[in-house]
Amino acid sequence: MKKQILIGGIILIISALLRFLNLNAWPIFADEAIYVRWAQVMKAESTLRFLPLSDGKQPLYMWVMIPFLKVFPDPLIAGRVLSGLSGVLGVVGVGLLAYLLSKNINQALVASGIYAVIPFSVLFSRMALVDSMLVMFIIWGLALFIIGIEYKRWDFSMLTGFAFGFAWLTKSPAIFSLILLPSIFFLYKWQWKNLGYLATVWAIAFGMYNILRLGPEFHMIALRNLDYVWPLTEIIKHPLDPLKPHMIDAWNFFWYLMTPVGMVLSLVGIKKNKIIALWWLVPIFIQALIAKGFTARYLLFTLPFAVILINKYNKILLTLIIVPALIIDGLIIFQPESVPLPRNERAGYLEEWTAGQGIKEVSKQIIQMSKEGSVLVGSEGFFGTPFSALEMYLNKVPNVRVIGVGVWIDSVSDKLTNSLVDNQVVLVVNSDRLHIDDYGKHNLTLLASYPKAIKPNGIQNRLLFFKVNAK
Repeated sequence: MKKQILIGGIILIISALLRFLNLNAWPIFADEAIYVRWAQVMKAESTLRFLPLSDGKQPLYMWVMIPFLKVFPDPLIAGRVLSGLSGVLGVVGVGLLAYLLSKNINQALVASGIYAVIPFSVLFSRMALVDSMLVMFIIWGLALFIIGIEYKRWDFSMLTGFAFGFAWLTKSPAIFSLILLPSIFFLYKWQWKNLGYLATVWAIAFGMYNILRLGPEFHMIALRNLDYVWPLTEIIKHPLDPLKPHMIDAWNFFWYLMTPVGMVLSLVGIKKNKIIALWWLVPIFIQALIAKGFTARYLLFTLPFAVILINKYNKILLTLIIVPALIIDGLIIFQPESVPLPRNERAGYLEEWTAGQGIKEVSKQIIQMSKEGSVLVGSEGFFGTPFSALEMYLNKVPNVRVIGVGVWIDSVSDKLTNSLVDNQVVLVVNSDRLHIDDYGKHNLTLLASYPKAIKPNGIQNRLLFFKVNAK
């Protein structure tokens, strides 16, 4: 037993190192900027604690981030540390769930160890996104439910309800877990009392979710969900589109980010644990069928079940999973642009406007400028990067104001030129959104240029930082 405790401790240390080292390595992502900025606003103004509902997002992640903003001076680090802590707790939860299902401590350690180093988990536990927290609550919720069923404990059913309620307050896909929960009954001898346990979970989770009705824009969750999924009428017209391309994407996500051997062993493990396989595959299939957009992090909450399905753990197979995973993890921590990612994932996080290379550096320069007088910052767009990220970094600078000037910039906005009388004025824009050839003709002076990752076609976008001059 001492050996298992030592191994468990090593797994925890490794999982923490992989999730907390060099957290500024990756550029800020658009959604990270939005979430952290929301948390800042909610921290400053208590009447706006339900602000994320305005965009149809649940607010729990931002609520929990608020105290982290008080501890960490860098707001992005605050959000990423929160995700990292969720990731470490997820590692523990995977081990506990694996043990409850197998009653084998060694298999539990293998599952938690693999989950600790799998690049899929490591990457998204290092970003200020809600998905790592969603995974944590789902895994712990299911583990608590199984304990309640095994030991006939109503209190654990109540704890399960709280866990799934928190998951639902984090992100809408938590509903998959509540729908799949009855499948766990097939693992145990049937008792009518089980329905009472299930009803308790559903009642508490549903009650917690309806706390959001206290917010004035609760209806926006349903409305915004329609922006992300196809209606049934459209799905019937083209059932294989987007199902087929999305399933190919899902295969690529797991192939790249779970390692090829890890994914193959998960597929092999389906025969031995069909119930857990449902928790992995059903959400993937349904999202592939109905989702308009499809990215790897949307499937992160299914990853623990794929890992638990890996039940062939001789040293050779473990080595073929863990060694490639650790190599990729090293790239994630120290060389982001070298990480082997699916094409659309690399584009979003490293190459396109959603990737925020240079925004922190630009913000530092603006802070220096603000010491000489007020600064008006014209930003491409009205949310995400660079707009929300600039607001985030400049949050505590009283004489700096950030305004959006559109996403297709072919001239200098009058909002900027008219403010030159009593402000220093700058413009921050991505090169692929700027359609001005002669900077001087438009009274722009380029102060700095920050390159993004190079695309396969050789094109390299840049974040451009201009000073706007008087005519």
